[in-house]
Amino acid sequence: MLPESELLVVCLCAEWCGVCREYRARFEQVRAQWPGVVFRWVDIEDESDLVDPVEVDDFPTVLILRGDAPVFFGTVRPQAEALERLVRDRLAGTHAATPVPPEVHALAGRLRAAA
Repeated sequence: MLPESELLVVCLCAEWCGVCREYRARFEQVRAQWPGVVFRWVDIEDESDLVDPVEVDDFPTVLILRGDAPVFFGTVRPQAEALERLVRDRLAGTHAATPVPPEVHALAGRLRAAA
């Protein structure tokens, strides 16, 4: 289990998605910039038991947690710069948490417990 204050950045993607396959290298590039932040790649089909009942309609979808609280959930442009900005802003605490549905809060708890 991770410390409550730690940032967890999760990319929800699918192996069959060409955009996701291309984005994975960018995700790993951003991960290398923040060794103190935990990054996790979740294939929504391979780990459907973890993700369900959250619906992921567009890729890449990113979930960022601070402790157990989701502070961002949504689709991002498949560019490293977009993810860098999200992580930097959430680390700095310069943005309010993004409202998320209850099933995303439940996913956050499962991800935090599995990390």
